[in-house]
Amino acid sequence: MAVTGWLESLRAAEKTALLQDVRKWRVKSALGALGQWRLEVGEPVPPGAGSLGLELIKETSASPVFMRKDTKMTFQWRIRNLPYPKDVYSVCVAPKERCIVVRTSNKKYYKKFSVPDLDRHQLPLDESLLSFAHANCTLIISYEKPKEILMAESELQKELKKVQTAHSDDGDCKTQ
Repeated sequence: MAVTGWLESLRAAEKTALLQDVRKWRVKSALGALGQWRLEVGEPVPPGAGSLGLELIKETSASPVFMRKDTKMTFQWRIRNLPYPKDVYSVCVAPKERCIVVRTSNKKYYKKFSVPDLDRHQLPLDESLLSFAHANCTLIISYEKPKEILMAESELQKELKKVQTAHSDDGDCKTQ
């Protein structure tokens, strides 16, 4: 009778831990604060995994990684950890959704992404400016920058050169 009352008073997480042959508890410090978990029964925590709990679930390092890396003349996106040959990939423009779509013929990868720079300038996506390459398990998608964006970027660079920085050559701040 005492055992069932004790079991009912446990939280759901503690009940689950008991049913999975894991026994853990928290040690109180001298001030009464809860400290680290102590593990008595069960598998030890892998190094770097943190405390017991949801932190043990993490994304695999083999998952595709999507990132943007622009060059002077192109918008460029890289998707790492895609091991399939180049002929498996299809990269196209979805003009109604104003995005670029990447898909594989083996249905292992699908990604839609927009080009915010084109949206800011209200320019349409042009399929002829889109290209892609595959090397070292990385899919490299390039979209040539339209002349409107190249002109806007060059004007921005001119404006930035006009602005004096706080770190001038002589070390003095100049005022006008």
